[in-house]
Amino acid sequence: MSLDTAARTGRATFPEIAQAESRRTRHNIPVPRRFGIAPRVAAGVLLAAGLLSAQSRRTDELAVGKLLVTPRETPDPAFAESVILLVQYDQQSAVGLMINRRTTIPLSRALHNLKAAGQRSDLAYIGGPVETGTAMALFRSNNKPDSGARVLEKIYLIPSQPALESALAGGKNADDLRVYVGYCGWCPGQLDNETRLGAWHILDGNAALVFDSNPDTMWSRLISRTESRVAVAAPHSLRDILIRRP
Repeated sequence: MSLDTAARTGRATFPEIAQAESRRTRHNIPVPRRFGIAPRVAAGVLLAAGLLSAQSRRTDELAVGKLLVTPRETPDPAFAESVILLVQYDQQSAVGLMINRRTTIPLSRALHNLKAAGQRSDLAYIGGPVETGTAMALFRSNNKPDSGARVLEKIYLIPSQPALESALAGGKNADDLRVYVGYCGWCPGQLDNETRLGAWHILDGNAALVFDSNPDTMWSRLISRTESRVAVAAPHSLRDILIRRP
């Protein structure tokens, strides 16, 4: 099922979390938007583009299930220190969820309009700056859930309210079910252009990262790994450009 189809069936909404968290994380911006990467940063990352392996910046690596990791000096504060899982990617659009932006609001409060969320103490996540009054979920299961869209092996996107209610009622905990408010969106060709400018590291996604028990440190762990691998492969003259520590 496409996200457009899911939207017509009705996504879950939770305006409280959108209001409380969008101000803190500055995710109250419209999309489509241009990344506008700074020329100095672009110059450095483009020199290393051919040196990357698992953390490729090649546009042909973009696909559902890939992770987008922002460089250390991203110019857009709304995406700073973000790890985004691509859940839809085609010629028409790209959609992703920030998997490392955990909030302090439990699902019982965030999804108070859903009966199945009434006793849920696990926390909601900020998925991105688009449609911050709606919710989607990532669900780990051996069997494809109704209305679910496969993202990775045994991991499915839950894009509609009925499907989310069903998943919540199934009793899955935060190790297998995470709910996201809003999402990241790109218009045709936009994500490809940003990738060519060096705005994203592209890594392979996996279940361990999607359901990481410590999402608050996920970006720092991934960016350190990425920079270390680039530094090993890069000529010495590039290392001061490619590796910057706070």
